[in-house]
Amino acid sequence: MNSSLTRTALVLSLVALVGCTQESQNKIGRSLQNWTGTDGVIEIYAGEKLVRRFLSIDKLTTATGTSNGADRPYRFGYGVMDENLNGLIDDGEKKVYFEFSDYSTSYLFYENPN
Repeated sequence: MNSSLTRTALVLSLVALVGCTQESQNKIGRSLQNWTGTDGVIEIYAGEKLVRRFLSIDKLTTATGTSNGADRPYRFGYGVMDENLNGLIDDGEKKVYFEFSDYSTSYLFYENPN
């Protein structure tokens, strides 16, 4: 009986997931990734020049409006600001809040390979 309930729950979960929109599936995937944790790096560029790097980022979030829930044109997160751009967290470098615009910023976000 217990395995029957387990199979039923699994089938219902799969049906619910298939019925979700792509955006809903992406949100589920992001929440699972956030729960397991990541070690992200974001690099901010001005033209071709690297101007900021943040380390140990667990997620980037797209801002949403408080009254209408619509996406806003910027992203934000928390990470350690790599002040000397050496790719390492050195003494004195602290975790900070950051945000950047979708309109004027080139950025690269990736999982830290080190």
